[in-house]
Amino acid sequence: MGFVETAHAAEGISVKLSPYVVTYVGSLPITATLLTAWLSMFILLAVAWYIGRALYIVPSKKQSVVELLIGGAYNYTADTLESKDLARRYFPILMTIFLFILVMNWVGLFPGVTSIGYYDHGHLIPFLYPPATDLNITIAFALIAFVVIEFAGIAMLGVWKYAGKFINFSSPLAFAIGLIELVSEIARLIAFSFRLFGNIFAGKTLLVVAMALATPYLLPVPILAYEVFVGFIQAFIFAVLKLFFIKIAVTAPH
Repeated sequence: MGFVETAHAAEGISVKLSPYVVTYVGSLPITATLLTAWLSMFILLAVAWYIGRALYIVPSKKQSVVELLIGGAYNYTADTLESKDLARRYFPILMTIFLFILVMNWVGLFPGVTSIGYYDHGHLIPFLYPPATDLNITIAFALIAFVVIEFAGIAMLGVWKYAGKFINFSSPLAFAIGLIELVSEIARLIAFSFRLFGNIFAGKTLLVVAMALATPYLLPVPILAYEVFVGFIQAFIFAVLKLFFIKIAVTAPH
């Protein structure tokens, strides 16, 4: 089941424990969080097209700023992985996940998100809703990260050598350490998904509570600015943790 943050109802503040379903395509529900994720993808594609349509050997100021940011992130990835080959292989997906989560978090703060929709039996069904407040979406990101990390380790070390990190019968201590490593590897799914979900959910809840207070036009402003920062930090943490876990996965067991 997906989760949605607290919503402000006429009688107070209530909690809705399932995503807002806008419509159905056959038996497939189209939720407000899914529509917002699609909108975020469209924004990313539009920005990429706008930046990439005019690239020059002698870069403009706009191109220089983009190259500085992307180049700095790539160099950090290469330094962390200690390999430019590995950086070229995994940097695209790391940067894609970072940008996707960042745009999703920021789009969720746009005016009109959560408040524009239609009424069904007296309840507002918004067309757009912050995607990371839906546990289905954060679990999907966690699964992608998990698969990439495991693929990186197997591709670098081979199946049996990588499995030796988790299943080692050389000694009782090595066997116990391997089991701990296996549990921690699986626990990343929970950590990845709930960290992102919890922070965005809490931030949105805080905004709703602030709007319900006596000064709804003043108090939410600094909170909204803080949530912009939190949206960036959560995207950064997700991408950097994935980078570090890839580094651990490609390192030979000792």
